[in-house]
Amino acid sequence: MSSNIGVMGHPIGHTKSPVFQQAGLDELGIEETFEAWDIAPQDLEEKVATFRTSGFLASCVTLPHKQAVIPLVDELTEAAQAIGAVNWIFNRDGKLVGHNTDGTGFLRALREKAGFDPDGIDAVVFGAGGAARAIIYALKSSGVNRLTIANRTVENAQALASNFSEGRFRPTAIGMSRDELSNFVPYATLLVNTTSLGMAGGPAELSTPVTADMISSDALGYDAVYAPPMTRFLREVEDAGGTAAGGISMLVYQGIEGFEKATGQPAPIETMFAAIERAIKSSQT
Repeated sequence: MSSNIGVMGHPIGHTKSPVFQQAGLDELGIEETFEAWDIAPQDLEEKVATFRTSGFLASCVTLPHKQAVIPLVDELTEAAQAIGAVNWIFNRDGKLVGHNTDGTGFLRALREKAGFDPDGIDAVVFGAGGAARAIIYALKSSGVNRLTIANRTVENAQALASNFSEGRFRPTAIGMSRDELSNFVPYATLLVNTTSLGMAGGPAELSTPVTADMISSDALGYDAVYAPPMTRFLREVEDAGGTAAGGISMLVYQGIEGFEKATGQPAPIETMFAAIERAIKSSQT
């Protein structure tokens, strides 16, 4: 093994994590290279076994391995159990601990970058996949008033709503038709896209889950998609007079929590954000 910290997925060429993670390591004088490991599903078990090596710190985990690694670790944190996915594996003296920082990364992105506190608000989350699970877990913990889950396959939204229902927290599940969305979207002050709609290189790069005529001017629209930085959904939010926020902040904040747990040191947050912002800017020129 050439490095004691990195990110694994398949494919992995798109990842931006090494850009800001390496900047953080360099700033603190930690002599490690944050590597990107392209690990096919059939090689996953063998790769995870190497994480028990003395001196190994941590691995960030991205698609498609976030659920597949669960039986390969020794312990799951409360967040990883509740979300049902792992996006960081830490080596604790040979014991592997699976954690999930996506939810807390999302909340920090809202509060620290967008200046938005979700406590007591009405929210709509588009999508019912892994990112939606983490964000719904985070919104539940932050005290949202009402949560609606909108998904093309409504049965998946219903399963997710049922999974997170507890006490007074009872998410509503709907489909993605305009008629269904019109009953909830105009009254929400937080809209979150976790679908692949608008994703660069995806099947629906120019699409959006909702259009400006349905969005409140008081709404914050957050897109978990971070490439491109300004998606069609975010443009629709701005056209409605709302506030748009892209997914880079969630990516960096989930990485910052993992960085701090892996190194045991406070992350140089400004340095890490500056590094990824430079990288995005250079990729657009």
